[in-house]
Amino acid sequence: MRKNFLLLLLASFGVMAQKNPNPGYWQQHADYKMEVSMDVKNYQYKGKQTLVYTNNSPDTLHRVYYHLFNNAFQPNSAMDARLKAIKDPDGRMVTKTKVGDKEVKESRIAALKPNEIGYLKISNLKQDGALLTNKVVGTILEVTLSKPLLPHTSTTFSLDFDGQVPVQIRRSGRNNKEGVELSMAQWYPKMAEYDFEGWQADPYIAREFHGVWGNFDVKITIDKNYVLGGSGYLQNKNEIGHGYQDAGVSVKYPKKTKTLTWHFLAPNVHDFTWAADKNYLHDTAQVPGGATVHFLYKNNPAIIENWKKLQPKTVQLMQIYNQTVGKYPYDQYSVIQGGDGGMEYAMCTLILGEGTFEGLLGVTAHEMAHSWFQHVLASNETKHSWMDEGFTSWLENYGLNEIADKKVDNPQGDSYNGYYYLVKSGKEQPQTTHADRYDENLPYSIQAYRKGNIFLSQLEYLIGRENLLKTLKRYYSDYKFTHPTPNDIKHTAEKVSGANLDWYLTEWTKTTNTIDYGIKTIEENGKTTKVTLERIGRMPMPLDIMVTYQDGTQESFYIPQTLMRWNKDNPFSNVKRTVLEGWDWAYPAFDFIVNKEKGAIKTIVIDPSELMADVDKTNNIYKK
Repeated sequence: MRKNFLLLLLASFGVMAQKNPNPGYWQQHADYKMEVSMDVKNYQYKGKQTLVYTNNSPDTLHRVYYHLFNNAFQPNSAMDARLKAIKDPDGRMVTKTKVGDKEVKESRIAALKPNEIGYLKISNLKQDGALLTNKVVGTILEVTLSKPLLPHTSTTFSLDFDGQVPVQIRRSGRNNKEGVELSMAQWYPKMAEYDFEGWQADPYIAREFHGVWGNFDVKITIDKNYVLGGSGYLQNKNEIGHGYQDAGVSVKYPKKTKTLTWHFLAPNVHDFTWAADKNYLHDTAQVPGGATVHFLYKNNPAIIENWKKLQPKTVQLMQIYNQTVGKYPYDQYSVIQGGDGGMEYAMCTLILGEGTFEGLLGVTAHEMAHSWFQHVLASNETKHSWMDEGFTSWLENYGLNEIADKKVDNPQGDSYNGYYYLVKSGKEQPQTTHADRYDENLPYSIQAYRKGNIFLSQLEYLIGRENLLKTLKRYYSDYKFTHPTPNDIKHTAEKVSGANLDWYLTEWTKTTNTIDYGIKTIEENGKTTKVTLERIGRMPMPLDIMVTYQDGTQESFYIPQTLMRWNKDNPFSNVKRTVLEGWDWAYPAFDFIVNKEKGAIKTIVIDPSELMADVDKTNNIYKK
């Protein structure tokens, strides 16, 4: 009965994954079955994989591609070359030494010995029983099919793989700086995504991912003393124990037992990750009406108090995320100490577990928010990293502000400051830049996390807070378990609000045009005052203007952006508002009249909410 129920669950998830409002939408599907045995003495593992791949595209496929991520952790790999070439390499991936007055940064990958590197070696690769020709090119396995895969048909691939877990350098690896033994991310041969833009078989250089939706059936055999956590649902919890067993169940192993086989099922995800350590503590917390949250962390007295404090806060955050975007669709989520900072995975995250409580809470808030913006709304991170990191940053900051003892008016303020810094640096590149192609790491990080965050925060300025929150819920409802594109979030906001927003998507994400408006002149003429504004930046925006009078009263003026063909509701409920004629982009200046006598105006402010990312606010205020 249990098995039949799980098969039905997996099948229902597969159907759900195809729901997307875009006419003609399709996405590929991959069901994995893997059995892997880990040798904890030499950090090597052997596995077998069967993959049922369904071609839902209208195209006939003659080749497929697998990711072999472990191969990046070898001297002279593309990741190693990138570390050596980029001006500001990731500090976690280099060693720093002083040579005279200079700091020299050297790739940690370049120094790996043969027993420290990572690798994935594939053998016995077959399609429906027929051996296949294949070629390894760095982190990509190129495979020529024995027979073409026709549209709307399936085929079965099988293979054996041998892997070695690299010394912890980035995300995955062994024995990280906090002593976690195994962080098993990107550890298996993973089918590359084929979508409406073709094959997405990018080499791995420590950036982002794009994966095929599917179901995972994974068995991991490892020394019995290790505690595991990760993606999916543990099927044999009362045989495994380690804190997973049902209440009242006492788990005892036969005396001769040396290893345990952990059996996980992960329905409708696009990745499978796990971590293991002999000294993990394992706690759980229940989200009311929602998921069970597992916490796995080292039995280190210095960190236990912080991890205990983290648990109720994590429950609160998941409740807020559920209310703000939509309900987390799985029955478990795991927060696991491991990795090299923080990284999101299907149904779990690997994070560093030491440091301050605020840091621990912040990284958990961010990585768990990825469960909505990447692991349910699976945008192509390599091409649209701002949709993933930016929207996650918005939700993280929103959630942390909601549970804070003292709330702030704009919890996204740091993102604006980071964006302004990037603009002034002259190093900004358009957000359409492939994640691997940025000249430096810092501009990539700011555009993905900060400028991507502002896309949503500034959308609130354009269409109002209520419409923004409605947009997020509808976007989640319409596009969950699919691969949404930038046009999908834009079009959702248009359907919710009625505004035309194509110009906004184009200007903000496809150019480096900036917003800069200023108060040019003030002319007092007896009983009226003429205000002249100027557009200095290339990017057009609607404008909220707040006028404060000497007697303390206020009046707002709204200047529509004609490209929107729409006016937002008054965001200042207690202030009288006048809606002026629209300001077309072609006109560099705009005049309007304030019907007050000379000397009545105390201040005039462009955008008192400061939700508009105006890069020079010094000319946004007039003071009498």
